[in-house]
Amino acid sequence: MPSALTPEIAARFAATALGHVSREYPNKPGHVLSGPEDARTPADLHPVFHGSYDWHSCVHGYWLLARVLRLFPDGPQAGAIRARLDARLVPGTVAGECAYFAAPTARGFERPYGWAWLLKLADELSRLPERRWAEALAPLAVIVAQGFRDFLPLAPYPVRVGTHFNTAFALRLAADYAEGARDAAFGDLLLHTAERWYAADADCPAWGEPGGDDFLSSALIEAECMRRLLPPERFRPWFDRFLPGLAAGQPGTLFRPAAVTDRSDGKIAHLDGLNLSRAWCFRALAATLEPDDPRRPPLSAAAEAHLAAGLPHVTGDYMGEHWLATFALLALET
Repeated sequence: MPSALTPEIAARFAATALGHVSREYPNKPGHVLSGPEDARTPADLHPVFHGSYDWHSCVHGYWLLARVLRLFPDGPQAGAIRARLDARLVPGTVAGECAYFAAPTARGFERPYGWAWLLKLADELSRLPERRWAEALAPLAVIVAQGFRDFLPLAPYPVRVGTHFNTAFALRLAADYAEGARDAAFGDLLLHTAERWYAADADCPAWGEPGGDDFLSSALIEAECMRRLLPPERFRPWFDRFLPGLAAGQPGTLFRPAAVTDRSDGKIAHLDGLNLSRAWCFRALAATLEPDDPRRPPLSAAAEAHLAAGLPHVTGDYMGEHWLATFALLALET
């Protein structure tokens, strides 16, 4: 089982994403109808992000394409990726996405998961030598970043579920955008929000994991969020308190890959994503530890076990195929 991203795997992931970012149907819209005039097709509603079954999956499908293009600019899918970005990431189509967010009924649209992925995509595009795609998406990124600025001060509590509403995951991805954009004020907001929500957490039991449709570990993504946002000298004591039993493989539920019984069921198929996102978190957290830290071997072993459980199922059924490669890329590249 591969444990690192190779050009061949990246090309395979890109081919998968290219096959679904422009596939309009089936489609699961997160759309509020204020009247009959709002009953429109996915492509009418979202001129850029109408594929991949739902808006957020389409956004992070484009992130995968941009990431693969940056890592392998001469890879076998590079030409097709450039053509796809040129076809969709242009001012006119992005203006349509901006108009959607301007509607009063869209205040909570894709908050916070889709917002976080949109900023992650904007950050990735900004790192490519071709500037036109980042410049085209920039107006939408500004709107979404402002959405975070408006929402986070009003949110009194975190959301700890293992699905799209998890707030630690959103802060984690948004931090990459804040750093890349050199937006210190936004970065400070993310940090202070994470501290307000999570700084006092300790002795996490992870007793509710995994839930039946989780694709995130509430415990591990919180730790990864804090790793990303806190300075190392502050993260280490927090991590020691938060998950004190890691060296002994505790909480045990975190170390056992999830079983997936029906990959044609979109909710159950989330558990393949849980295995991949856990692998990503385990690897990122292990990398922060000293080589002789007793927690490092069990975290690394758990990452490999979760990769082995998740990677064979990135493609196969559309319920997983339209999104799983994104989480596999995160896990393999860490």
